[in-house]
This record gives sequence, structure tokens and C-alpha cells, in this order.
Amino acid sequence: MSIKFILVVVSTFILIGNVHSERSNRAINIEWDPAHPPFDPNIYEEVLDPELCAKQIQYLITNDTLLMMTFLESGPRIPRAILQGNLLDLGNYHQCLGINKEIDDMVIEGKYCQIRIRFSDLVNLRNARGNEWENFKKSGDALIDDLSIYERIQENLEMLNGIESTQNLSTGAANIGGLNFRVAVCIPKPCSVKHAVSNLIGTGLINVDEQFCRFKNDKPWAPSVYVAIVVLSLLGLLAILSTSYDIWNTQIRKRDPKSLNTIYQSFSVYTNSRRLITYKPVRGALECVDGIRTITMLWVVIGHLLVTLPPIINNVDYFEWGFSFASIWLTASPIAVDTFFLLSGLLIVYTSFGKVSNMKLIKNLHLFYLNRILRMFPLLATVVLLSVGVLHYIHDGPNWHSVADIVEQCRINWWSTLLYVQNYIRPVCVPQTWYLAIDMQLHILSPLVLFWVLSGKKNIAWSALIIAVLVSLTASSIYNFMNNFSGSYVRPEMSGAEHLRYRRYYYYNTLTRCSPFFVGMCFGYLIHYWRENNIRLTKIWNCILWIVNLAVLWLAFYATEPLKNAEFDNQTYDNFVNSFMRPVWALGVGWLVLACAEGYGGPINWFLSLRIWKLPSRLSYAIYLFHFPIQYVIRGAASQHIHFSVMNFIYIFCGQFVIVFIISFVFTILVDSPCSTISKVLLGGGIKKSDTEQQDDKRDVQKTNCD
Repeated sequence: MSIKFILVVVSTFILIGNVHSERSNRAINIEWDPAHPPFDPNIYEEVLDPELCAKQIQYLITNDTLLMMTFLESGPRIPRAILQGNLLDLGNYHQCLGINKEIDDMVIEGKYCQIRIRFSDLVNLRNARGNEWENFKKSGDALIDDLSIYERIQENLEMLNGIESTQNLSTGAANIGGLNFRVAVCIPKPCSVKHAVSNLIGTGLINVDEQFCRFKNDKPWAPSVYVAIVVLSLLGLLAILSTSYDIWNTQIRKRDPKSLNTIYQSFSVYTNSRRLITYKPVRGALECVDGIRTITMLWVVIGHLLVTLPPIINNVDYFEWGFSFASIWLTASPIAVDTFFLLSGLLIVYTSFGKVSNMKLIKNLHLFYLNRILRMFPLLATVVLLSVGVLHYIHDGPNWHSVADIVEQCRINWWSTLLYVQNYIRPVCVPQTWYLAIDMQLHILSPLVLFWVLSGKKNIAWSALIIAVLVSLTASSIYNFMNNFSGSYVRPEMSGAEHLRYRRYYYYNTLTRCSPFFVGMCFGYLIHYWRENNIRLTKIWNCILWIVNLAVLWLAFYATEPLKNAEFDNQTYDNFVNSFMRPVWALGVGWLVLACAEGYGGPINWFLSLRIWKLPSRLSYAIYLFHFPIQYVIRGAASQHIHFSVMNFIYIFCGQFVIVFIISFVFTILVDSPCSTISKVLLGGGIKKSDTEQQDDKRDVQKTNCD
């Protein structure tokens, strides 16, 4: 392990990173169209019929005022709270699609469309909508003379995505008519947008930009839907049969559970539920990890909620709060992923040390990898199957295209997720699983270090661990300083291109995210080293180390806060943040685990070891996989804007988390627990019934999860 060897390894890492940074955009983007898109564009063209459209519009105008008003009342409207950054009106999606009236030789059905339109054209609709439009026009004319209003619009709205203006609002010649809005219209199904708006509403609009249209039964079924139905039905049938077998023998015939066939019992809802909620102390278990894992998972879920909220009516307040110091607890949430990388590296060493030798590890390397894959694969395959075959059909709403995008991405690149390479392949199926790809890749590389750690020689073990940390830090630092990434994606003046570059070449890059994993391996070995040498700390040293550690955690936690200032411009600081913030955070959390494990945690260890954390900790992997798709479904189904406030945000989070928790519990019982039992039977010769809970605890310790 000479210096020359280390330099060669570092240079290789950097070269690979640079090649990836420069060329992966062309090499790994999958651009083909899915064979079965979520929305078939042909069906929207096929329903267009100008003659039938004219006939239906004529009927509405001359014979059915109430039905015509139903169309008009569903949209368009001038968006509320324009000065608070809202340039979108959703109309009344469900009322529009609910229109279905049979008239002699035709059926009048509603079609919901969203269009982009200038304010001046939107005001022209006043002739069809009465005094409401005239009054708003008058207020708009009054606003034109108020320069401060336009300065506020310019200052507060330019930061929002999708805001377009044909004029510079900061000048005295600004015209509110230059603002572009996205509004909903409800038109007869056979009509085109321009034809219907011009004839039904009674005004000629030439600057209508159609975004999309929707009507009932416009989601064509794909083969993946049938596959999902068959697989989920099979799982339900197995659960029913296995539960019946279990209850019949244990509750009715009163047989000893140990005498039952493990495979037959593996899908039993009764037994799997009981195991999941039953806890027994396990000697040597790191009890504080349950609390850390659960709290970190909550942090990840609420962090993702920040970017999956339904349309917000007060966008200015939302962004002002997001760029303020008060939001640091949420905008710093991306660092939570590094906690899981730390735990993954720590537990690989902690659960292996003293149980297997380095030669036994090499001899059973295939089992080392296979065991990891079998533990992660079943639930991951389940969420992929749900994404390609179920997610698109469980609900609907005016923003459903956000859900359809996930479905389309999964139908293109489902295979990359199952192969754990989705951090380098675009588009990403199940977006948050980029973490699993990096975690699996690091798990595959870990024997290169673990072999020396398990050698039984302390000097060799520490040398291997320190070299791994130094190589990862050096290579990632050089890579970061060469590429000059932004230090955070929460920045007021960050362009879309820079945001994409940051996430693709830094945030999802194994090289830039590996250092916390190797720091975790160091702490996994340090815990054993601490115990073997019976190291004891005095109260003074314990207090000093805790103070230093809390300062380290705060430093990493606060690191990205200066970047939220629009005037901040220091690329060197960005590079330092990208290079050292994450390993420093891992260092702080690693000490927290070590201190709690060795009796120096005090009230912190008591809190993190509470039994309340046990169940969510065991469900954390499922929660991680299912929460993001559920958040997208809730967002896509939202038919009205919400008002952003911190209390409303927390309220929405609590409601969503209950749904996520229940779904995670169900699929853990139906998929994860049975597959875990069967894999143990196949790989380990079966399960000792008296040690069931201990086996479950070990499984949960080894399965780390994250963002």
C-alpha cells in the first residue's frame, strides 16, 4: 500500500469522474419513446371532429344555457393571488370531465385543457363572463400606473419556474398584459381548443398555446397493467392460503409453531405481523440506530414533500420562507442521505467483524452479494411494478401529468433500477432510488476494504480504512474543484441547466457520495476496537468530545445556508462544501452512534433507543421506496391550490405519512417478510423458531435505507 499506489487509485477515480462528467449526457440518456405511453397522443387527435364540434356548440348557445354555463364555469378564470406569484388556475377538473349529456343523435362530453395565454387576451373574455371580468380589467388598468406593483412582480416572480413575460416589468412602460398565465378551459370533446374558445366563449384569441387536454377514459392499458394484476393477485392468494394454514394449525389445532413448514407459513399475514411488532433485546445490537434511522427517514420524507407540494397560491411566501434562515431545518435535508451512507458502511463492518474471517469472506463472496440483492430486490421490484402498471390508474386530477411522467420513465428504464445503475441512466424510474444504486455499488466495492479489516491485524485494518477514506476524499475533492459545481440546489439564481448539471454529475455520482460510507466503515471497526481495548472516558473528556461533535454537526448542517443569499458568489466555498460537508456530517453522526453504543450517550441514547422507533425503523426501507410515488399521486390529484404556511406544511406531512406508513406496513408483510424468510431458508438452512425475533433484528440492522 505505497504512496504511489494511492496516487494511481486517486488518478483513476478522477479520470473516471471526468469522463462521466463530459460524456455521460450522450452515452446514458435513453431517448426512445415508450411502446405504451401513459397518454396515447393519437386518441386526442382521433376525437376531433369540426362538424360535430360546431353542432354541439350551436346547441349549447341556442338550446341549453345551463349546460353551456357548466362548461364556462369550469374555466377559464384569471388566477387568484397574482401578486403572490400564482400564474395558474386549475379550473374545475372533475366538473368538466363529469359533463355527459345525450342529445338525440349526439353525446356532449367535457374535455379539460390547460392553455398558456397572455393577460391581455384573458381580459378579452369579459364579454362572455360579465361584470367579473370588467371589474378585474378596471383594477388591472389601475395597477398599470403603480410602478411599485410591477417592481414587486419582477422581484418576486422571476424566481418561479414557468413564468414568462413579454415585457420588462421593472420599467415604467410595463403592461400587465405582457404576463403569461396558464389557465384551464372546458370544451366539448370533439372540439380543438382554438375553435372552442373562439366560438363557445365568443372572442377571437390568437395567442392560445395549448399545453394538454384530458377527457374520461384516456389512459390506455399497457401489458404491464396485466402483469401487475397477475402478480398482485398471486401475492394476495399466497397470503390467504398461508394465513389460513398458519391459523388453522396454531390457533385451531393448537400445534407447536416450530413444527410447521416454514415455506408454507412464510406468507402468513398473522405470523409476519406478529414478528414485525414483536421486539426482544438482542445482545450487541446498536439500539440507537433505530432512532437515527427513523428520524432520518422522517427528514427525507418531509424534505421530498417540499418539492412535491400541490400548486401553491402564495408562491412568493413559499420562496421567501425557503430562502430564509427559518427553513434551514428543511433545506438542509439532503444531508440526511449521508446518514444512511454512514450507517450502511458502519453496519457492514459491525455485523461482519468477529463472525467471518477475510478468507471466508472471499470464499463466500457470492453469498455476500446475493444476500444483499435478495434483501433489497423484492420491495424494489414491487415498487417498480406498481409504477409501471398501477400508479397511473389509481386516481386522476388536473396535475396528473407529473404522475404520468414517472410511469413513462419506468416503462422506459425499469431495468436500470433493478440493475442498480439508475444513478447513471436517464430517465430515472422511481427517482429517489438513485441512493440504492450508489449504496449497492459501494456494497460491491466494500470487500476491497473489508478483506483487510477482517484480517485480524489491527495495523492492517486501520491502514485499509484510512486509505479508503483518504482516497475517496482526495479523488472527490479534486473532481469537485475541477468541475466547479454549485454547493446546493437551493439557490435563488440557479439556472435550470446548472441545477440539472449539479444533480446529474455531483448529487447522483458514486465518486462524490462515497466518503460517508467509508467513514462509516471506520466507525464500525472503531466500535469493536473500543470494546476490545476497554477504552473509558472521563466525564470531562466525554463533555469535550460531545461539544466538539455538536459543533461539527452544526457546521455541516449550516454549510449550505450562506448559499441561499442571492449576492453570495464564492466558488471556492462551493467546492469545499461539496468536498467536505458530507464526510464531516458522517463523522459527527458516527461519533453519536459510538458514544451511544459505549454508554456515553446519556439522554440522547435513551431517546434514540425508545421502543417507539422500532417499528418505523423496520419499515424504513419500505417507507423510503413508497413515499415519493405516493407524494406524486397526491400532488397530481390536487384540484385546488393550497396556501403555504409552516403549520399547513406540517399538517400535510402528517397526513401523507400516515398513508405512507400503512402502505409500507402492508407491503412489508406481503412481500418483504415472506421473501426474507424464504431467502434465509434457501441460503441459511432455515429459521430457528426460538430465534425468530433475533433473526428479524439482525435483518433490520443489516438493511440500511435512505433518500
